[in-house]
Amino acid sequence: MVIRVCKALKEDGSRCQAAPLLDGDFCLMHSPEHADEVAEARRLGGLRRRREKAVSGAYDFEGLGDVGQVRRLLEIAVLDTLSLENSVARSRTLAYLAQVALKTLEVGEFEERLEALEATMGPRLRTGRRR
Repeated sequence: MVIRVCKALKEDGSRCQAAPLLDGDFCLMHSPEHADEVAEARRLGGLRRRREKAVSGAYDFEGLGDVGQVRRLLEIAVLDTLSLENSVARSRTLAYLAQVALKTLEVGEFEERLEALEATMGPRLRTGRRR
C-alpha cells in the first residue's frame, strides 16, 4: 500500500506530510486551485483571534484552565442574564447557572482540601513513610 503525501515543500525545505486531496498532488493548504479559499480562511482566523482578545479583555476572562477562571465565566453569564428582561427562560437560566456555580464551588473546595492534604502528607508520601 502506497501512502501519498503532499508534494509541497515547507519553508525549511522538508516535505509537507499532509495527505493530498483526492484529485490532486497537494493538500488543501498547498493546492493552487484552493489558494483563495485558504487565504480567506487565514484572514478570518486572524479576525477571530483579534476579536477573542478584545472580548476576553473586556470581560477580564482568561480561559477555563482552573476553577477561578470557570467562576469568572459564570459571573459574566449570571450578570448578563440578570440584565435581561424578566421571563421564564431567564429564571431557568439563572437556576441552571446557580446549579453549575454550586458544583464549581464544590470542586474548588475539594481542590483546596487536596492541596492542603498534599502539602501535609507530601513529604511522607514521597519517602514512603507512614504514621
